Parts: sequence; structure tokens; C-alpha cells
Amino acid sequence: QGITSGQRHGAVLTPSDEYEAVVARAGMATGDLVHPLLYAPEFLLHEFKSECADMLNSVRARNNAQSSCAGHFIEAHLPSSYTGTWAHVDMAAPA
Repeated sequence: QGITSGQRHGAVLTPSDEYEAVVARAGMATGDLVHPLLYAPEFLLHEFKSECADMLNSVRARNNAQSSCAGHFIEAHLPSSYTGTWAHVDMAAPA
């Protein structure tokens, strides 16, 4: 995450522009600053393809939007019936 948004900003991934804005405002209000990540499951989910399992639990290419991939990994495990809003907040570097 630090490569994506630096050492002072966390990163947020969500399919919802509205929720992304809510998380960013909350970060500004609390000092836990976040910056939006690339949301592109159609380009990133292939990173988890596996020959012998449902999915790999790590990306194949370490230089392909790892923080975004982490959020898409979580998203892939939500039940298909889930209709709520969700966000992946990656705060590794600021922590």
C-alpha cells in the first residue's frame, strides 16, 4: 500500500463512489487520511487464478496494483447475495 499512496495516507477500495467519499471525509476528520485505489476487478482478478484451488491467496505479479488486488480478493469472497456497501481500507504504511 505504501507504494500506492505513500507513508502518510492509507488507501480505500470500494465499488461505490459515494462510500469512497464518505471514507475519505472520515479520514480527513480523524487524521487517518486515505486515497482512492484503482477499482478494476475485470483487469485484476486474474491475478488469483490457480491450477488447483478456487483462488490463490496472493497475487502472481507483485507489480500489478497489489493494494487493489487485496480489496478484490476480499470482494471475491462476499456472498453473491450480498447487496450492501463495503470498503477495503489498507493502512499498512501509515500504521
